[in-house]
Formats: sequence, C-alpha cells, structure tokens
Amino acid sequence: MIRLTVAQAVVRFLARQWSERDGVERRFFGGCAGIFGHGNVAGLGQALATSTEDLPYHLSRNEQAMVHTAAAYARASNRLATLACTTSIGPGATNMITGAAGATINRLPVLLLPGDIFSTRVAGPVLQELEDQRSYDISVNDCFKPVSRFWDRINRPEQLPSAFLAAMRVLTDPAETGAVTLALPQDVQAEAFDWPDELFARRVWHIARPRPERSALARAADVIRTAARPLIVAGGGTIYSEATEQLRIFAETYGVPVAETQAGKGALPYGHPLALGAIGATGTTAANALAREADVIIGVGARYSDFTTASRTIFAVDARFVNLNITSFDAAKLSGLQLVADAREGLADLTEACAGWSAPAGYRERAVELTGAWDAAVDAAYALEGSPLPQSAVIGAVNAAAGDDGVVVCAAGSMPGDLHKLWRPSGPGSYHVEYGYSCMGYEIAGGLGVKMAAPEREVFVLVGDGSYLMMAQELVTAVAERIKLVVVLVDNSGFASIGRLSESVGAERLGTSYAYRGDGGPLPVDLAANAASLGATVLRPESVSDLRKALDTARSATETTVIYVRTDPMADDAPSSEAWWDVPVAQVGTTSTTYAAREAYMSSKRAQHPHLTPPT
Repeated sequence: MIRLTVAQAVVRFLARQWSERDGVERRFFGGCAGIFGHGNVAGLGQALATSTEDLPYHLSRNEQAMVHTAAAYARASNRLATLACTTSIGPGATNMITGAAGATINRLPVLLLPGDIFSTRVAGPVLQELEDQRSYDISVNDCFKPVSRFWDRINRPEQLPSAFLAAMRVLTDPAETGAVTLALPQDVQAEAFDWPDELFARRVWHIARPRPERSALARAADVIRTAARPLIVAGGGTIYSEATEQLRIFAETYGVPVAETQAGKGALPYGHPLALGAIGATGTTAANALAREADVIIGVGARYSDFTTASRTIFAVDARFVNLNITSFDAAKLSGLQLVADAREGLADLTEACAGWSAPAGYRERAVELTGAWDAAVDAAYALEGSPLPQSAVIGAVNAAAGDDGVVVCAAGSMPGDLHKLWRPSGPGSYHVEYGYSCMGYEIAGGLGVKMAAPEREVFVLVGDGSYLMMAQELVTAVAERIKLVVVLVDNSGFASIGRLSESVGAERLGTSYAYRGDGGPLPVDLAANAASLGATVLRPESVSDLRKALDTARSATETTVIYVRTDPMADDAPSSEAWWDVPVAQVGTTSTTYAAREAYMSSKRAQHPHLTPPT
C-alpha cells in the first residue's frame, strides 16, 4: 500500500498509462495543462508541483483553449495520446465545456479534471457554488454531462480506481472516445488514502483493430461489384486508423476515385490520379460532379456531416452506401450497409473480397479530366494579386511554404471552406482543420497541440481577425513554452463568411463588420501590435511577393512569428464548389431580397434526398 492524496494518486496514475497499437507503445498522457484556483491548487496543483512522475505541466491562459490544445494533440497523435486538463471549480470549469463539446463531436479523447464543491458540504455554500433548491448534489460540473462520453464525480477516495479504469476504457476506445470528465471535489483532492500498489503499475491499453463480420463483408463486396460509378468518401477515421496506404491500394486496384471530408483531407496526397480532393458544400467541382453520378458510395471513417453531403443534395436519390466505420452509429447513416470495423483492416478485407471487379476505364479517365480542370481553377486563384491581398493567394503562398513537412491549422470563418477546396495536402497529418464544431478561437490553441505532438513538423496557423480576437492569448503560452508557430493573421475587418451568408439569406450583413456605429468607419484597432505585445515576432507584408518572403523568414525562425495580412471582406475569390448548404431563410420579410433569397432556398431544398434506398 502507498499513502497519497487523491490528487497525488491522480498524477501518478496518469503518468503510468500507455497505449499500444501494432506493437508500438507510447505514453497516453503527454502532459497536463492547467490553470489553478482555490478549487484545485491545494489538490492537483500541489500534486503536480511535488511530483517526480513523467507528466509535464503546461500553464495555459484560457481554459477553453487548453482543451482545444489537448484535442489537437490527440488528433495529431491519431488518438493514441492526449493531454489532461485541470481547472478550479466555477468559471474555470465551465470555460472548458466548449472545448469538451468540440472534442466529443470530433471523436477525440481528452481528459478533463475540474475542481468541484466540497464533498463534505460543511462550508457550503462555497465560493462559486451553484445552489440548486432541488439537490445539494449538483454543481456547475453537471453541465459537462451532455458533452462527455463518460462523466463521474469522485466523492470518496475509494471511488477513484473504478472511475479511472472506466475513463481509460472510453478514452482508448476508437468507437467510444471523446471528452471524459472526472469532477474532483476540492476537499477530496487533498484527502489522503492508502492505495493498492497495483493501481500504479505500468498499464498498457491495447487499441484494437476489429475486422469486419464475414457476412457483412460479403454483402458489402456484392454491392461494390455492381458499381459502374463507384466513389470513396474518406473521412477522419481513415487517417486516425493509419489506413491511408490501404486506401491507396484499394483505390488503385479497382480504379475508384477518392473524395475527402474536412477530417479526411490528405488521405490521398495531392497529385495522385485518383485524388479528387474535397467533397460537399466546400468541395471541388471534380469530387462533386462524380458524387452526383455515383451509384455506390464507399464511406471510410466518415460521419457524413451536412457539409460533406451538401445537406443531402450531392448524392443521387438512388445511390447506395457501403459504410466502413469503427462505430455502428456512423456506419448506419444514409441507410448504408454497415461494415463495422477498423478502417485499415476493413479496407484490406474489402480489397481481397472485391477481386475480379474494376471500375470502367472511361470512368477513371473522367476523374482525371475533372481533376485537371479543377487544378487549373486553383492555379488561377493562387495567382491572384491585389491590395488588400486575395485570400486565395494567401492560402496559395502558405501552401507553398508548408512544403512536405508542414501542417496547416484552422477552424472557423471563410478560411476553412477555402482551405478544403484549395489546399493541396502532402499527405496524412498535413491538414488540420477543426470543422466538426468549427469553433472560433481554436486555431492558435490547436496549433500548440499539433506542434507539441509533432515537434518535427512546421505548423502554420491560419486565423481570421474574428477568431483571433476571441482567443489570441495562447500566443503567450507558445512564447513561454518556446513552442514555435507560424501564425498567419488574416484581417478582413469582420466576419467575412457570415457576411456573405447574411446577404444570401436577406439579413443584410447585420453584425458582421468591425466598424464604428453610425458612419461605419474603420476602427483604430491594430491586431499586429496586439500580437507583438503578447511576445510574438510580427511581420507585415503588403503584397503576395512580400508574403512569400515573410513566410520564408518565419519558417527559418526559431520563435513564434505572426504574419499580419489584410484581405477584402467583400471578395469571394475562391472558385465555387457548385454545391449547396442548408441555412433556412425567413418565409416573410419587409424587403425584396428576403423573398428572392427564400425562393432560391426552396428551389435548392427540393433537391434534398432522405436516402432511404437499401444497399442491397
């Protein structure tokens, strides 16, 4: 037996958890991010300060941001590792809820350890306690329940072992993973207990690669072999399971073009003859044209969001779906034939099961032709000049600077849509856009997580002024931790994407411009000076050629550099995806623009399909 406080036991347990897949072991927790207050300083704060375990502590500047960093770390680690996050009770805890929702939506493991009210209740109501007249067993941490895959409150030390084993089961299960919350009452954190030695033994969690059920595999192969116009939709699960090589083998063996979701972008590198690029509302015209024609869609690790399906307008009404996914929940979508398995193992079995079949040669040639036309459109967008700079030209310059080892990080605004269409990925892991929750403020914090997980790669964060103003302070964390980022801060004086969307639904760009009330004049805000005040080196290029030089300078630097560029909020210089996204429009209004927008909306909505066609 060993006598430790609950918090000391938490630190020791976390430091001794490992994951293993394909014979490779790694520490599951790369560290613990935290901000201390009265609800965790005497518990986890004291435990981390005095610990000799291999669990580095990282001081964050915002609780939501630290969860974004942990989620990005997990994604860059293909869900085989993550960070723990600790906060005090109260606003520190509830600040993490947005990050928890993002992690769970994106199927990424993060462990949240918020402080909680006193378990003994003798001092209640304590500072920051939410008093509920129905029960004394409620705190603000109950808000985590809907956005957590597992939630528990440790009211007694004896509860910790079972809670931790349950938490680790969820965190390391690809089919169940997401945010896990263990609420730790502040008095319990400091309480000592005699723990069994075996609780702190080195524990390895083996990440399974389940194979598809044999009869389901046979049914899937039967459907695929009937296809004359097959299409693969590669999602994030393709990359997380490290199935990209097996995807290439299947696609090349049978001549099946591959389209990619936001999370799946890079599953096939740019330039591969069967790589169509992005699909859906922010897709390429090549991928979307073949999606409309496809008779069988093979989804691999995809969750079929509305952007992927263009709000269920991009696929033919009678298209059949074969969905290979680690979770039956996602595999069952769009009435698909469910092939519940690890993506790599499932693709290997499908490659064998589909022997003797192939997509027609003419169909493959059409894919190459369509992709070539899209490439020409991207070349033209990348070559644009102007002042302010065209956003597509900014993306092109960053794409060139990223090279083969770079990673682009983004999350919200107009940038993710343009990146999905335009970015030319070098391979898996080179494209990191959080678009499950599309959370403004994710970008810099996410870039930190990517760089911490993959220090050998150059990380390029693309962030708009709207997102920057919501969460810029993690630049301080990057500087303090000596973690180098290249941050391209794009200032278009407001919310460009929502401004364009606002016009399209008859809302007249209300609340989308950063300007003085009344005359609409520009504000005297200097975001570049703000970034410099937070410790970053700042460059201010004014032309595309200057931007390329600035990117070269930033890439060769050893410190975090912010490159500030201005773009035109009214410009929409990226080529169209020729796809739709369902955003409702008011049925009645006081302007002709509202009625015109409603008419266009209803016309597009008539193309939506319920996708009830059975796969066999």
